[in-house]
Amino acid sequence: MAFSSKLLLFTAFLAVIYATDASKHKVTRIQFYMHDIVGGPNPTAVRVAGRSNFTSQDPIAASFGSVSVMDNPLTVTPNPNSTVIGRAQGIYAMSSQQNEFSLLMTLTYSFTSGPHNGSSFSVLGRNPIMNNVREMPVVGGTGLFRLARGYCLARTHSTDRMDAVIGYNVTLLLY
Repeated sequence: MAFSSKLLLFTAFLAVIYATDASKHKVTRIQFYMHDIVGGPNPTAVRVAGRSNFTSQDPIAASFGSVSVMDNPLTVTPNPNSTVIGRAQGIYAMSSQQNEFSLLMTLTYSFTSGPHNGSSFSVLGRNPIMNNVREMPVVGGTGLFRLARGYCLARTHSTDRMDAVIGYNVTLLLY
């Protein structure tokens, strides 16, 4: 009987500690715009690998396997001349062969000014770019975002040929 009482007391103690720890999370929400520029004299995203000997009438099949490296500016508004608050740096690859354009994204969003200056968070996941809203997981961070987890919602704000302005709404859970 004494053992079961101690076990029950220990279990209750762990439940209180867990509930207290879980309530320590702080939620941070951030909104910004990323400018993905693949054309013109100063591209911010460059294709570094892909199939050069493959021809197809299907643009999805033709781009499968293409890999690009990016260093895109992050701004406060969709206007490219608005305040730059950071950079999105990383790699994306065309990861679908049929029916949709889908990217595998591995990016770090680093902030260089404003309230999050010196902090970053990283995203790793699938981005079906033709969907109106795309959800991708946040898998970590640095600085103010150390140990962050969460998600970001991406929406294409505008396109000009292959260039795009993407709006991001990010929700981060912080310790």
